[in-house]
Amino acid sequence: MNRTPYFNSPFLLGFEHLERLLERTAKTAGDSYPPYNIEQSDENSLRITLAVAGFSQEELNVTVEGRQLVIRGKQSENNDKNFLHRGIAARQFQRAFVLAEGIEVAGASLEHGLLSVELARPKTNTIVRNIEIKAGQTPKRSVS
Repeated sequence: MNRTPYFNSPFLLGFEHLERLLERTAKTAGDSYPPYNIEQSDENSLRITLAVAGFSQEELNVTVEGRQLVIRGKQSENNDKNFLHRGIAARQFQRAFVLAEGIEVAGASLEHGLLSVELARPKTNTIVRNIEIKAGQTPKRSVS
């Protein structure tokens, strides 16, 4: 795997997971179904709204897998209908969004063919920690 110049810096240690997330996101960026909006309600809240007309609540699945919000839809085929023209696709989809550290899914709702997923960033207190400097000792590494 070729590293991008952004992550080649010796000052960015341990950001390999971020590089993989960016690569994964770039692969799915061209997919446009279903269309969606992302709104910022306030400083700590986001809402993702997907147009999922024709999908029932049972045909939709919203999960959090690691730091990814994954929304899947699969309509069941109704073979007893005889279509003269079929312009409304009954196709399955998977849409994934990478969540920043600290973002949590607060809930989801389906109304009028729109699936809304509420995201929240709980307020956190910044903690400053002093690290004791010991003379003449090398810090021990923990092995996991």
